[in-house]
Amino acid sequence: MKKIGLIPKLIAAIIIGILIGAFLPAFVTQILATFNSLFGNFLGFVIPLIILGFVVSGIADLGGSAGKLLGITTALSYISTLCAGFIAYFVAVKFFPLFIKASSTLGSAVNPEEKLLSPFFKVDMPPIMGVMSALLLAFLLGLGIASIKEKTLYNISVEFQKIIEKTISAIIIPLLPIHIMGIFANMTYAGEVTRILSVFWKVFLIVIALHISIIIVQFLIACSIGKRNVFQCLKNQIPGYLTAIGTQSSAATIPVNLKCAENNKVSKGIREFVIPLCATIHLSGSTITLTCCSVALMLLNNISFSFPQMVGFIAMLGITMVAAPGVPGGAVMAALGLLQTNLGFSEAQLALMIALYITQDSFGTACNVSGDNAIAIMVDSIHNKFKI
Repeated sequence: MKKIGLIPKLIAAIIIGILIGAFLPAFVTQILATFNSLFGNFLGFVIPLIILGFVVSGIADLGGSAGKLLGITTALSYISTLCAGFIAYFVAVKFFPLFIKASSTLGSAVNPEEKLLSPFFKVDMPPIMGVMSALLLAFLLGLGIASIKEKTLYNISVEFQKIIEKTISAIIIPLLPIHIMGIFANMTYAGEVTRILSVFWKVFLIVIALHISIIIVQFLIACSIGKRNVFQCLKNQIPGYLTAIGTQSSAATIPVNLKCAENNKVSKGIREFVIPLCATIHLSGSTITLTCCSVALMLLNNISFSFPQMVGFIAMLGITMVAAPGVPGGAVMAALGLLQTNLGFSEAQLALMIALYITQDSFGTACNVSGDNAIAIMVDSIHNKFKI
């Protein structure tokens, strides 16, 4: 089972969950609902710790590499992430309502705790702090460590990040398929799963189309600034794109992406600085996916939302996903706190977001790394023009 990838496991979990909800006795779904309750409570406990583990060391790393090129690269990455998120939002609110119809019963269908089949028992696991407190503390510690250059605190933040990464890779990710299986068993028992699946394949098509579109736009802008042939640069990026689809990891794609940058005539010093940095801080593809999936889930669950609310969500995504771990779904794990606090997602809806995100994570990663090369071209051009 360890050799089977996470996506096949999730697909199998969805299929098995549907079969359990459709054909097996109700008590089987109730057993899964009990597991979902425990897992959801544990996830709620871990979310503030995930924020602390990701953001503190990520901000400390950025601050410790002070320099104009760092500032330029970070600014371009954040602007690119924001633009991708807002484009995704406007496309989602324009087209998703055409095929997503809200249901007053769906909220109870996707949440085992609100179903007739309630858990056999519950165990409260209150988090040590709220999500907003965790964000504020993470910013304060990250900026403080970068400012005072305290090695002891920095080492503690890095080691704590490793603990959180281990928690995700050893506990949350392995148990996630069981959680998803329970969610889909519950939805099937309530008669909602067919409509949900019929909606999200359309969402995924739009998400992938947005990924490809944003890559083209990024390279059009980069090549106009750097006076390069956009068609040749896009062709040179294909190996990096395909590698990211296969590995689902920005970090694992860095060697291939460096070669793509070299083929695009990005200078050695710039590409060796920008590509690894952007693999951590530039997540335009992930932002598109998270924005689209969150809007789709809110429409499906009849959850009201406003543009200012989504502005705050998208703006914070670009920060909280900094230094997301090198595990499948790292970006959505980093975004769980925002989904819960800014958008009001329940534990079950968070689990659905994780499943929906991870099933196409490879395409989001491919969009991320392709955009990294576009930013490398921009930074190289700015560096050459202004001698920074």
